[in-house]
Amino acid sequence: KQPALEATVQGSSEKAFVLRLLLKTLGLFLLINLVFAWVDPVPTLGRFSLYNHLFPGRTRLPYSDDPTLSYSLTVNQLDAMFASHVILDSPKSESEYRVILVGDSSVWGYLQRHEDTISQQLNGKKLRTLDGRDVQFYNLGYPTLSLTKDLLILDYASKFQPDLILWFITLESLPVEKQLQSPVLTLNPQATQTLLAKTALGFDEQEDSLSKAGFWERTIVGRRRLLADLIRHQIYGLMWSATQIDQYIPPTYDLRAEDLSDDVSYQDMSPEQFSSSSLAFNVIKAGMAITEAQVILVNEPIFISAGENSDVRYNFYYPIWAYDQYQTMLEEQAEINHWDLINLWDLLPGEVFTDSAIHYNLDGVEIVSSALLSSPQLAFMGQ
Repeated sequence: KQPALEATVQGSSEKAFVLRLLLKTLGLFLLINLVFAWVDPVPTLGRFSLYNHLFPGRTRLPYSDDPTLSYSLTVNQLDAMFASHVILDSPKSESEYRVILVGDSSVWGYLQRHEDTISQQLNGKKLRTLDGRDVQFYNLGYPTLSLTKDLLILDYASKFQPDLILWFITLESLPVEKQLQSPVLTLNPQATQTLLAKTALGFDEQEDSLSKAGFWERTIVGRRRLLADLIRHQIYGLMWSATQIDQYIPPTYDLRAEDLSDDVSYQDMSPEQFSSSSLAFNVIKAGMAITEAQVILVNEPIFISAGENSDVRYNFYYPIWAYDQYQTMLEEQAEINHWDLINLWDLLPGEVFTDSAIHYNLDGVEIVSSALLSSPQLAFMGQ
């Protein structure tokens, strides 16, 4: 019986040891999560990057519909977005004239290789200012249509000392009710709320969508998806540096709609309901005031259909009456507020547009680039 008793005691001792080990492990895990949530190191972790060190910086902010084919993924944490961008590794010298482009997916370059975007095509021209400085263009456009999203990026980019900001806009980014719907805003609530407080934009009713993460959401468990994305974003840097691919462009895709609906409403508004108060012109005013750089607005090109119901709508986005009224309002606001405006809305032929009414191919990029450089506002640049 003695050996059996000893075995029983030994077994009980081992079980107790395992139980104590599990409890200690659980306690340590909970403690680490509590400390993580209290410290909230995500912004610091976002600023840590192998890009611009082990890997070259990216020429546009990270975004992807298919990470495994594009060697990039959508990272909406603001610090991490910029940490991988080449602008972070480009200290401004006295010989540089720095131009930043902000706007939507047409500026980012949807269905374009990174070297075919407006910023890179302009960089390829090796421009110099009249006083001899080298002009460098940086692409800080980002998919989703919201002027306030642009404003957040513009505000963040002010630390990089731009001399000029080309702000590409279109009607679809102006409706007031859309201003806080971009994931860049909702997933960076603290930065967005700070921006709204600083600029007093008056979007109080929409701020509920910016609820800050609770204590549990700030733990490692609560942040596990974000942390995994930050790690994956670094891993993709190896393939980015080897291939320079940051967007998968399928061989075929659905073209922009040529035949259109006969619906004449815009954002559920009739012509009688549509006014300047429906549009967030105050965000443009805030953008002009928030930076010391010169800001030039660029009313970006849109697709103009010649198909069915093209007498009612310009394209999928815009009934003719709404876009025409927007143009009038924009020009009036520009005159009243002394904004520099380059209007390219009808610049491009229909065949250069790709999958939407605001995306265009390399031929369109070359036309837009030439039009920009031919404008009086950029006459100080030359080869």
